Amino acid sequence: MTNRFMMTAFGKDRVGIVADVTRLLYENDCNLEDTTMTILAEEFTLNLLFSCQRGNFEEQLSQECRRLEFEKGISAFVRPLSVSQNKVQKGYKTCTLHIECIDQAGIVYKTSQFLADNKLNILHLKSTAKASPESGVNIYSMDIHIQVPEEISLDQVEEDLSTMADELQVDISMLR
Repeated sequence: MTNRFMMTAFGKDRVGIVADVTRLLYENDCNLEDTTMTILAEEFTLNLLFSCQRGNFEEQLSQECRRLEFEKGISAFVRPLSVSQNKVQKGYKTCTLHIECIDQAGIVYKTSQFLADNKLNILHLKSTAKASPESGVNIYSMDIHIQVPEEISLDQVEEDLSTMADELQVDISMLR
C-alpha cells in the first residue's frame, strides 16, 4: 500500500537547500508527486506531496526532519494524508482573478472570505508587494486561480467582485 505525505520545509535561502530536502526523500525511497517552492523574504519554502511504499514510516520521517533542522538549519514538518480516492472534480469552471491596489492590511483576508462566502474555491494564490517606480508607494498585486461551481454564473461572480472591489478600493479583473 502506498502512503502519501505532505511536507512543508523552510530555511534561509542558499544554494543546495532543495537538494538537502529532496535527498531525505530520495534516500528513503519516496516519490515526489507535486511541489511548490519559492522564496519568501530571505527564506526558501518548499511544499512537497510525496508517497512511499514502506509502512510505519512516520517516526523515521520525524527523525529525518529533526536531523534537517540540526544539521542544515531547515525546519521541516510532515503530515500523513488519507488515502486518495482520485476523484475527478466535475461541475466546476476555473478562472483567475487579478487584484491590484495600494498595499493595505486585510486584502487577502477580505478577498478570501468573500470567495468562501460565495462558495468559490481557491486553487492557487500568489501575491507580492512592490514599490511603485513612480511614487515609491507599495503596490500589492495578487493572482488567485479559483474554482466556480457550474451553477454559479461567471457574470454574477464578476458583478459581485466589482462591488467588493469598490468596498476595498482595489482593482479586480477576472480572466476566464
